[in-house]
Amino acid sequence: MLPSAAVAQHDHSATYHAVWLETAYSRHDGQDTAHWDADGWVGGDTHKLWLKSEGEVRDGDSEGEVWALYSRNVSTFWDAQIGVRHDFGIGDRTWLAVGVNGLAPYFFETEAHLLLGEDGTVGARLRQENDLLLTNRLILSPSLELNAVSQANPPHGTGSGLTDATAALQLRYEVNRRFAPYVQLDHQRKLGDTAKRARAAGEPDEDTRVSLGVRWLF
Repeated sequence: MLPSAAVAQHDHSATYHAVWLETAYSRHDGQDTAHWDADGWVGGDTHKLWLKSEGEVRDGDSEGEVWALYSRNVSTFWDAQIGVRHDFGIGDRTWLAVGVNGLAPYFFETEAHLLLGEDGTVGARLRQENDLLLTNRLILSPSLELNAVSQANPPHGTGSGLTDATAALQLRYEVNRRFAPYVQLDHQRKLGDTAKRARAAGEPDEDTRVSLGVRWLF
């Protein structure tokens, strides 16, 4: 779910807000998992405060991340952003985040951020998503996410370099503009040193799951 810088262009003197929330459920390997993905902003055309969070709860344990970003519009379709990301769950970490959010050619909603950790680790994330209208209400949304870090982090099970890639396909039905149930297929594959560490620990290096959820717009 990537609401881009181009979503809302209004009167420059006005202040607006928008919040997207996805809640989902999946059952995988005998475990029930609740997922959330929230993304919202408040501000005007030029300056915005973006707040984002995503994660999951499994067997009573939660793991996820929270972002707080100052966003400044730098062109018709792009915002430059700076702020912080905090990871919680398996070893809390806080990062300085710098990047862009916007609409790439062929209507790919894009987020690209560089991250600097408290211990000097450098990370990066790229996300792209596209909405394909099958009908006026039925929408197919493919997405791709890539993550990378400069240093291994054994508690997180990650090695240096590209750590993982996640491809997703969401099919949702917009009952109205503010409410849309969906079904989503996610395939995550660990890469490089991270995949080697997973195999050495006897863990799979890829995972596929199907989830059912609801998307809300406030």
